[in-house]
Amino acid sequence: MSLPFYQRSHQHYDLSYRNKDLRTTMSHYQQEKKRSAVYTHGSTAYSSRSLAARRQESEAFSQASATSYQQQASQTYSLGASSSSRHSQGSEVSRKTASAYDYGYSHGLTDSSLLLEDYSSKLSPQTKRAKRSLLSGEETGSLPGNYLVPIYSGRQVHISGIRDSEEERIKEAAAYIAQKTLLASEEAIAASKQSTASKQSATSKRTTSTLQREETFEKKSRNIAIREKAEELSLKKTLEETQTYHGKLNEDHLLHAPEFIIKPRSHTVWEKENVKLHCSVAGWPEPRLTWYKNQVPINVHANPGKYIIESRYGMHTLEISKCDFEDTAQYRASAMNVQGELSAYASVVVKRYKGELDESLLRGGVSMPLSFAVTPYGYASKFEIHFDDKFDVSFGREGETMSLGCRVVITPEIKHFQPEVQWYRNGAPVSPSKWVQPHWSGDRATLTFSHLNKEDEGLYTIRVRMGEYYEQYSAYVFVRDADAEIEGAPAAPLDVVSLDANKDYIIISWKQPAVDGGSPILGYFIDKCEVGTDTWSQCNDTPVKFARFPVTGLIEGRSYIFRVRAVNKTGIGLPSRVSEPVAALDPAEKARLKSHPSAPWTGQIIVTEEEPTEGVIPGPPTDLSVTEATRSYVVLSWKPPGQRGHEGIMYFVEKCDVGAENWQRVNTELPVKSPRFALFDLVEGKSYRFRVRCSNSAGVGEPSETTEVTVVGDKLDIPKAPGKIIPSRNTDTSVVVSWEESRDAKELVGYYIEASVVGSGKWEPCNNNPVKGSRFTCHGLTTAQSYIFRVRAVNAAGLSEYSQDSEAIEVKAAIAVPSAPYDITCLESFRDSMVLGWKQPDTTGGAEITGYYVNYREVVGEVPGKWREANIKAVSDAAYKISNLKENTLYQFQVSAMNIAGLGAPSTVSECFKCEEWTIAVPGPPHSVKLSEVRKNSLVLQWKPPVYSGRTPVTGYFVDLKEASAKDDQWRGLNEAAIVNKYLRVQGLKEGTSYVFRVRAVNQAGVGKPSDLAGPVVAETRPGTKEVVVSVDDDGVISLNFECDQMTPKSEFVWSKDYVPTEDSPRLEVENKGDKTKMTFKDLGTDDLGTYSCDVTDTDGIASSYLIDEEEMKRLLALSQEHKFPTVPTKSELAVEILEKGQVRFWMQAEKLSSNAKVSYIFNEKEIFEGPKYKMHIDRNTGIIEMFMEKLQDEDEGTYTFQIQDGKATGHSTLVLIGDVYKKLQKEAEFQRQEWIRKQGPHFAEYLSWEVTGECNVLLKCKVANIKKETHIVWYKDEREISVDEKHDFKDGICTLLITEFSKKDAGFYEVILKDDRGKDKSRLKLVDEAFQDLMTEVCKKIALSATDLKIQSTAEGIRLYSFVCYYLDDLKVNWSHNGTGIKYTDRVKSGVTGEQIWLQINEPTPNDKGKYVMELFDGKTGHQKTVDLSGQAFDEAFAEFQRLKKSPLDTVNRARVLGGLPDVVTIQEGKALNLTCNVWGDPPPEVSWLKNEKPLTSDDHCSLKFEAGKTAFFTISGVSTADSGKYGLVVKNKYGSETSDFTVSVFIPEEELRKGAMEPPKGNQKSK
Repeated sequence: MSLPFYQRSHQHYDLSYRNKDLRTTMSHYQQEKKRSAVYTHGSTAYSSRSLAARRQESEAFSQASATSYQQQASQTYSLGASSSSRHSQGSEVSRKTASAYDYGYSHGLTDSSLLLEDYSSKLSPQTKRAKRSLLSGEETGSLPGNYLVPIYSGRQVHISGIRDSEEERIKEAAAYIAQKTLLASEEAIAASKQSTASKQSATSKRTTSTLQREETFEKKSRNIAIREKAEELSLKKTLEETQTYHGKLNEDHLLHAPEFIIKPRSHTVWEKENVKLHCSVAGWPEPRLTWYKNQVPINVHANPGKYIIESRYGMHTLEISKCDFEDTAQYRASAMNVQGELSAYASVVVKRYKGELDESLLRGGVSMPLSFAVTPYGYASKFEIHFDDKFDVSFGREGETMSLGCRVVITPEIKHFQPEVQWYRNGAPVSPSKWVQPHWSGDRATLTFSHLNKEDEGLYTIRVRMGEYYEQYSAYVFVRDADAEIEGAPAAPLDVVSLDANKDYIIISWKQPAVDGGSPILGYFIDKCEVGTDTWSQCNDTPVKFARFPVTGLIEGRSYIFRVRAVNKTGIGLPSRVSEPVAALDPAEKARLKSHPSAPWTGQIIVTEEEPTEGVIPGPPTDLSVTEATRSYVVLSWKPPGQRGHEGIMYFVEKCDVGAENWQRVNTELPVKSPRFALFDLVEGKSYRFRVRCSNSAGVGEPSETTEVTVVGDKLDIPKAPGKIIPSRNTDTSVVVSWEESRDAKELVGYYIEASVVGSGKWEPCNNNPVKGSRFTCHGLTTAQSYIFRVRAVNAAGLSEYSQDSEAIEVKAAIAVPSAPYDITCLESFRDSMVLGWKQPDTTGGAEITGYYVNYREVVGEVPGKWREANIKAVSDAAYKISNLKENTLYQFQVSAMNIAGLGAPSTVSECFKCEEWTIAVPGPPHSVKLSEVRKNSLVLQWKPPVYSGRTPVTGYFVDLKEASAKDDQWRGLNEAAIVNKYLRVQGLKEGTSYVFRVRAVNQAGVGKPSDLAGPVVAETRPGTKEVVVSVDDDGVISLNFECDQMTPKSEFVWSKDYVPTEDSPRLEVENKGDKTKMTFKDLGTDDLGTYSCDVTDTDGIASSYLIDEEEMKRLLALSQEHKFPTVPTKSELAVEILEKGQVRFWMQAEKLSSNAKVSYIFNEKEIFEGPKYKMHIDRNTGIIEMFMEKLQDEDEGTYTFQIQDGKATGHSTLVLIGDVYKKLQKEAEFQRQEWIRKQGPHFAEYLSWEVTGECNVLLKCKVANIKKETHIVWYKDEREISVDEKHDFKDGICTLLITEFSKKDAGFYEVILKDDRGKDKSRLKLVDEAFQDLMTEVCKKIALSATDLKIQSTAEGIRLYSFVCYYLDDLKVNWSHNGTGIKYTDRVKSGVTGEQIWLQINEPTPNDKGKYVMELFDGKTGHQKTVDLSGQAFDEAFAEFQRLKKSPLDTVNRARVLGGLPDVVTIQEGKALNLTCNVWGDPPPEVSWLKNEKPLTSDDHCSLKFEAGKTAFFTISGVSTADSGKYGLVVKNKYGSETSDFTVSVFIPEEELRKGAMEPPKGNQKSK
């Protein structure tokens, strides 16, 4: 396979290894640093050996240092308790130490005492100061024997090599900072460590020589101690910075070796069973997996049918069929890629079944009672995994949330044993992240997207594994672009990733979007944001077209995230999803690799203290090449030089124009430390050569060999357009598009597919994430719509031209073979033949089923025989009679359906049926039970009669139903009596409930066997369901109409009457046109009564019906008659009305009139025409027809008719005006004429009427109109003029006459006359007899309503109950009752009226007088009651007061009381002044106080309260307002008693009173002239 551009010249290693080892190394280093540990040889980071061992090593070090100091080849570096100021070791020690490492690693030893034993060798001379280096342990073997390699080693027990320079760069990404700072001063480190060791030795108090050596280190100058302290603080700070850098370090996606996610499991199976081994492998490139049996590769072709090897979505399967003892072996799955090989093992043990095993079941494909699937809880029956409520093809939009899910049903259910649920996207496992989260609730698996992005688009698969069994389900998820902030801006790019990272730059790549916004994309802007901040900065000033870009200007050690935005001439689009964080780290000097592979890198850092006497100028770099060239930048790559001294090196890049020898240094200010570099600011189209020099402290080396001539421009060409776009049908909403892949396309990312409705010119993307391959299913299309498609390819260079448009294709389901029939049953059996029945396939494959084929086989001794064909020619019915069978023999059957696409899969094998003569008396089961017209509350059940009717003919049928989830004992019958029809409309279903049905036939012998179950079916009305509609056209033709928008090319309409096809019926005519059908009745009559249904074949049961009963037939016939002989519909019939001037208007209104409508006017059977007497008018918009006459005369009595002719339709309306009707109309017309004349002068708009005011006064009023200043109004009573105090101003048009204290003397005839120079008008009101009595009743009612509440007053004679009214009339009847019994008046109990006071006097009260007293005022029609309770405390207080007054006559005489002067009610006009005067008495003079609404009232400027001479009280309000209305009281009090006098003030506004009176209907007599 082709490697990405950034991997062609460099190899990578698995980051998971690097990350793990790096963390281990750094964590151990930090632990050792905190514990002040010493660094020693190999993996012995901390030496715990005895002091003698340390002394022996120290002496060896000192001896070696006398000769020379070189770097040690076995990675030894010791800071033990040595007295030597410099440490050295020889090559012999290196070899022995390396051997010890090998032994230790191979045996898992970590104790340093086992690894370090013999160090006696000749050590190379030690230099003054050595440069730092970073070399692997295995590389030292290629160095000279006298070359010492100092290293720093952590506590890792294994050493790994590095495969090439690229892996060196990556593995040093984290170690570079530590290596740069930890080893900044080897002398300081040595001194510090030796000082620590000396202190430890002094504490141990071992030997005197050891103490002396320790003292030599402690006796240092003050400057050295200060420097050591400073370097220790610097080292601590550096370690903290290093830890921070590692916190920001992030993995990127590189090559890694194979790794088994799921390993194959061992199995123990029974002979003749099948076994499957499963495993799942991860790795990049994708590993190739090979299966071995006992270390021998399995060849599936050598044993056909024995082994089946499959690989789907990363799951690899080896299936061994019909195991025998030869299959008992060890099986190995070997996964291999360029990074290495990994194996996993599993054993298969095959056992022989000791019991009686029916091998026929194995041959017949029937699973055994025990399939011996192994679970963590032992053997379990075979698991069946089903998906319910599955997610379908889904559509989302960027930024939205989405959830995919389905319910998982596993049988049998094992408690505490949960299945393994894994989600895949495009075959790759989906891992939880901030973008997507899988969830398992115990029976439902969901995958939730918190924020959809186009990267989430793809084929999603859920795989559920239970034991050794698994099932999976897949559906595609489409993610549409979010709405652009700027209309016409391009969509967001996607899949932003980091391809390469170092200190100098990070290469970012992305995928171009499918939508450019309507204009070509000019380029892309790259933004970066440092991790931990929220500030985004743009990386490039001008847009780049190439979908890769090196980002420079980064801070070493910082982590960044990136995003990309596309730009066109309209503007900049939305940003992409941010990339994963990536650190900008520059690796240290590279180590070389040996040729053979090595283990993962341990992160060991090489440390040395040597100070070379002179530096070595590095040699030239090698293998310089241009790895990538675009119009924006060029990337160079090279290998470090072999000769480079002991210190790190830097690089200078030079360029030269072709044809010149003038070399220019590119990176003059910032030397490059990485063996790669990106050059910018090159001239597009110009040719260059490049070379690289190395430099260190010793100087600048020779240049490398120059590169080949490089022309600045995109080396990667835009792919060519794909070809041969071929769409093909898939489903009702999807189309499969295939194409020829682009030729010579390099680094192809994928393809974008677009669709357009034919003729629209508008293209829409079918996918927003490029798809690979040459085939894609476009979903979300409109059924029955025609589309064209086009495809274009995309790589990093850009998008290709569009392919040629495909041919148009209509979206509809593709034709496939039908599914298998099911529910095979025996309908009748004879000696040598049997009649079978079955249910039709659930899916017909999009084409009509042309027939069925039946196979059968004998079953002898439970061993099935060979299959035989029962019919050579296909049978069209779902039933067939099979002959030439053997009597008393068992048979099994299979049925296959066929259509034009071919023969479908056979049904499952039926149960065994015995061929024998049926002699039972009851009928057999009905068959071909069918459900149709499913609605939310009803459905129709149809069936065919049983083939075997029993001894007597079938007389009827019973239909049963139950809910699908109910038990078998919950069946209930739908009909109490057997029905003759072979269909039944089932009513009263519950919406959303699933039901099953069955039918039983009955004859004289009884009820037969039930049919196969029909259903389950859910009672619901599907969206878009249409019903049969009855219509009657303009010619009166009656028809039934049906429309279906889900038809396939093979669909047909089938009409039935009472569910029997109506083909060739002489009374009906059927016409089909497209997706519509019409069945017309030639002559609807009683023979046509019944249920008419229409079924649509080759659909999902689309059907509807219409019932025509006798009542419906009558309605349709009447409607047909109306359509045959149409009439002009009318809104209103001919009517007559009198207009204002006495004119007569004849009019009628039609529903609708056309512009050609004509009207004939007929009077007494003669047509009349427009002239001086008659005026005609037609308003065709409103349909109003009018005729006007100025005056009705005696010769106009008769019959009037309007005849309408509007095209074919006719209509008429007649009005008869004869006799009293005509005379009344004529009189009314004359009256209106006179009224109009009257209204030309002053006149009454409303005639005289009366009303009773709230003060119980009578107000006569009338409303006048058309008056002027000169108009006079005169009132009369009994033809005598009434003088009026004030002249009426007529401003409000209301004239009134107020009669106070109305009584019998006011009865009479009242008249008011209006007159001026224009004329006069009068109105009379009769107030005598009944009219007077009605008025008096109303007056009495008002008086009764004005009565105050009953009060109790004690006197010297007894107790008085009293109430006040406005005034009293004799017509007002007063009745008193005590405790519900009328009072009989005596000398002791008296009733009377004094002025406005109505009272009841009880002299010499006794306890018998206690109780409830009611005063009833009867106005002539109704009674009005006032009640007081004279009992309890009220009676006691009144009685006590009576006793006091009776004993002290003086108190009665001198008690304070109100003598008079205050009225009960005061009615006053707003703005007037109110003055009241009251006389009071008492000895001594009483105290006077005032109340308003039961609250104390004080004197102020508005309300003046005065009391003069102890006898007179004055109450004055200047300028009353409505706020002054209320109940007032005068309270007088002295030592002999008190008394309260109440009165009511009512303030009115004259205008409002008159307006209110005008609006109220008149009371009493009606208006009169």
